[in-house]
Amino acid sequence: MLEPEMAAFIERSTTLYPAHQSASSPREQREMYDRYAAAFTPPLPAGIVTQDAVFEAKAGHLIKLRLYRNDAQPGSAVRGTVLYFHGGGFVLGSLDSHQLVTARIAADTGLDVIAVDYRLAPEHPAPAAHDDCLDVTLAALNGRLPFKPFNTFGQPPHNPLQLAGDSAGATLAASVAMRLRDDRVEGIHGLALIYPMLGTEPQMPARDTEAHAPMLTLADVHAFRDFYWGKEPPYPAWTIPLDATRFNGLPPTLAAAVEHDPLRDDARVFIDRVNAAGGAGRLWIGAGLVHGCLRALESSPGAQALHREVCQFLRAHSSHAT
Repeated sequence: MLEPEMAAFIERSTTLYPAHQSASSPREQREMYDRYAAAFTPPLPAGIVTQDAVFEAKAGHLIKLRLYRNDAQPGSAVRGTVLYFHGGGFVLGSLDSHQLVTARIAADTGLDVIAVDYRLAPEHPAPAAHDDCLDVTLAALNGRLPFKPFNTFGQPPHNPLQLAGDSAGATLAASVAMRLRDDRVEGIHGLALIYPMLGTEPQMPARDTEAHAPMLTLADVHAFRDFYWGKEPPYPAWTIPLDATRFNGLPPTLAAAVEHDPLRDDARVFIDRVNAAGGAGRLWIGAGLVHGCLRALESSPGAQALHREVCQFLRAHSSHAT
């Protein structure tokens, strides 16, 4: 059963971003998605300041970044940084589309949050988005991101570093964490996955029971998958977290899923495998919620609970707590 506030959110959302838009061209989808996201994006929270920068990837192209910092208490020490990879099925999304999420995480954790504007499909198929997020993460770990010191704090973003993302962005966060583990690169202190997509086919039973869920259907998942990975394997192995051969050696991991989502059981299976391998995984499932529900943060008690869960996890694994 849907939370009442979530039902109202869905009704408003479908007037701005009608169902079955995965059948439209990527350009048409992006135009509608950007208008939809803007309608749910409030002004920046009090005390949040931003700085934009451009990072040059190893391949030579430019990746836009945006840093959010809580400036509400001048002189206080920033406790760490979160790299955030936005959702949108690898086809949609931008620095602006997920500002509601990134700004609120910065406001409510006191951590720096850096949003990453990775390349999108189908113009840039797999593993383009993964490569961009890996490049940015390695630069962050090495203190090479191109942000200038803020006047208030007199310091650029710094470690410890955590990774976070929603939907397709959670694929990117999990993949990068697993790639760094395989390459024996240390320094990721936490991994927060929000209604994550972690494979090329959703896990059962939600794959079938929620195939026609509001906000994201199984058909939508398949369409976005095909735009990014293509319709036929083989796919770049490191880009699909649930296809990994091992799940040990990962940082503490939160997977926050929602009830009415064909991707719901991706989170459950991933955390089960992490814990079975001796890791520290936590599964949270929001009853009555739908995919993309953080856009209802101002009205939905369930979305607020999800946000609190993510913020508590990120604070617990910041330098303040270690």
